[in-house]
Amino acid sequence: MKRPFPLATRILIGLAVGIVAAVLTLGIGALHPPTLAFMQTVSTAVFDPFGQVFLRMLFFVVMPLVFASLTAGVVQLGNPQRLGPLALRTFVVFFANMAIGVTIGLIMMNVMAPGRHLPPEATQQLLAEFGGAAQSITERGAAQPSMSLALIVDMFMPRNLLGAIAGHERGSIGEVLPLILFAILFGMAATQLSETRREQVLAGLETLAEIMTRIVDFALRLAPYAVPAMIYSVIVKVGLGVLAALSWFVIGCTLAFVLHLFGTMSIWMRFLAKRSPLDFFRRIRPVLVTAFSTSSSNATLPTALAAARDDLKLSESTSSFVLSLGTTMNMSGTALFEGCVVLFVAQVFGVDLSLTQQVILMLLAVLSAVAVAGIPGGSLPLIAGLLTTFGVPPEGIGIIIGVDRILDMMRTTVNVGSDVATAVVVDHQMRRAGLLDAEPAGSAAAGPTATHD
Repeated sequence: MKRPFPLATRILIGLAVGIVAAVLTLGIGALHPPTLAFMQTVSTAVFDPFGQVFLRMLFFVVMPLVFASLTAGVVQLGNPQRLGPLALRTFVVFFANMAIGVTIGLIMMNVMAPGRHLPPEATQQLLAEFGGAAQSITERGAAQPSMSLALIVDMFMPRNLLGAIAGHERGSIGEVLPLILFAILFGMAATQLSETRREQVLAGLETLAEIMTRIVDFALRLAPYAVPAMIYSVIVKVGLGVLAALSWFVIGCTLAFVLHLFGTMSIWMRFLAKRSPLDFFRRIRPVLVTAFSTSSSNATLPTALAAARDDLKLSESTSSFVLSLGTTMNMSGTALFEGCVVLFVAQVFGVDLSLTQQVILMLLAVLSAVAVAGIPGGSLPLIAGLLTTFGVPPEGIGIIIGVDRILDMMRTTVNVGSDVATAVVVDHQMRRAGLLDAEPAGSAAAGPTATHD
C-alpha cells in the first residue's frame, strides 16, 4: 500500500491549493465582480467557521496542557535548586532572541524605507478602507494600562486565578502568566512530597498531557482542509491590490522574519547547541507549518511539545518549562514586527525617529511583546500604543491592517521557531552544566544522519 504524505506535506499542499484558488477567484472577480462578492460571502459564512473549528479544538487544550506540561517539568527536575539555572538560561535567551529580532527589523526598515515608497493616494485609500478597524484597535490600545510594578504583580498573581484564565479568550494580557506561576509553585510543592506520592502526581500529570495531545491529533486531522479554507478567505477578502500597495513593507518584513528565523536560529544551533541547523529545521517542519497556518503560538504549543519530545529528544523538564513559558514570553517575531510597523508608519507620516528613539523602541517592543496575547492579531493594540509613544498618529495602524493576517502567520512562525530553538539551546546548556542527563539522541553527537519521518 502506498504510504500517505506526512502531515506537514499535506498541510503545505492544502496551503498551496488555497492560495491558487484565491488568486483565480480574484482574477475571475476582476472580470465579474458579483462572483468575487459571492465568494467573499461564502468565505465569511462557511470557510471562516470551518477554520475556527480547527483553531478552537487546539485552543481547548492549551490551558490544561500548559499546566500539566509545565508542572510535570518542574516535578521531573526533582531538586528545586535546578529551577534557578533553568529559568536564568531561559530568560537570557528569550531576551536575546527578541532584542536581535527587533534590531534586524529596524535595520531592514531603515535600509528599505518602505514608508517613503507608499504613494499618498494609497495611504488615503488604506486609511479610508480600514479606518474603522484601526479606531477600534486604537481604543483597545489606549485602554491597556501602562507597565508598572503593580501591573506586573497583577499579571502574575491575580486575585482570582480561574477568572484570569477564563479571560484568555478575550485576549487579556495576563492570560497564561498566572497559570504558569501557579504551575511552577504546584510543581515545586510536589517535589517536597514523598517519592511514592511524587511519582503518583507525575503519572497523573503525564496522563493529562497525553489526553490533551490526543485531542490535538483529532484537530490536526482537519488541518489539511482547514488551512486552505483559512488562507483562501484571507486572500479573497484582502485582495491583491492591498498587497501591491504595501509590497515593499511586506517584502521588508518577510526578509527580516526569514533572516531572524533561519539566520539567528541557525547560529544558535551551530554554536550554542552544537546541532546541525538543517537537521533542526527538518525535524521541526510540522511545528513551523502548524504555526504558519494557525497564526497562534498557543494553538501550536501541543505540536511543539510533541516535536521536542519525540523528534528533538529534549528532556521533558526543559522542553515543558521553556516551551510553555515561550508561548507567552518569547515573542521574537512579534517584537520584530512591532518595530517594523512603528518605523514604517512613522516614515509614511514623515516622522523621523532618531537612533536614540529607535533604541528605546527596541526595548519597548521587547517588553510589550511579552504582554501580547498568543492569539491571531494580539499585537495590534500594543502597536497602537507604541505609535502614540513616539508621536506617530495611532490611526496609522489602519495602513497595515489589510496585510496583518498574512504577516501574522509569518511572525507566529518566527515566535514558535525561536521557542523551540531556545528549548534546544537551554537543554544543551543544562546538560553541559551537569544539571540533566547525558546528551540526547539527535544532537551533534548523533550526527546529521539521524532519520525523521
